[in-house]
Amino acid sequence: MTNVQATPVSSGAPAGITASGKGTRVSEDRSDELHAMVMQQLDEDQAQDIVTIDLDGKSSMADHMVIASGRSTRQVASIAQKLAEKIKQDGYGPVRLEGLPAADWVVLDAGDVVVHLFRPEVRSFYNIERMWSFGDEDKMAAGGNA
Repeated sequence: MTNVQATPVSSGAPAGITASGKGTRVSEDRSDELHAMVMQQLDEDQAQDIVTIDLDGKSSMADHMVIASGRSTRQVASIAQKLAEKIKQDGYGPVRLEGLPAADWVVLDAGDVVVHLFRPEVRSFYNIERMWSFGDEDKMAAGGNA
């Protein structure tokens, strides 16, 4: 697991991905609790190459971006569905899911935490860690996930 400080690039958001509205944002403590729960759930579901990018103060979209891989489309879909259900059960509100039918790249928007789940080949093709770590290349190289 690698923690990366990132500066957003305004032209880099994939089509169809929108920023969370202010109504879905939670307090800073709840945001950190949600992030910790997401990280724990991804670990329990055996997600691979988990990277978290701190967006607090850098983007109004979210406080945290989490990027992880699954070994297959079936695992990516399973991780996404279980994580969305866990977030809802724990009282963090509804989660918006995009990309679930194909499950090559699934985005979960939970307000203050946005999770990108990929198949490894798709993740290396889009390389969104690099896009969101603009100006932090040294930190990305140290993490080994760039």
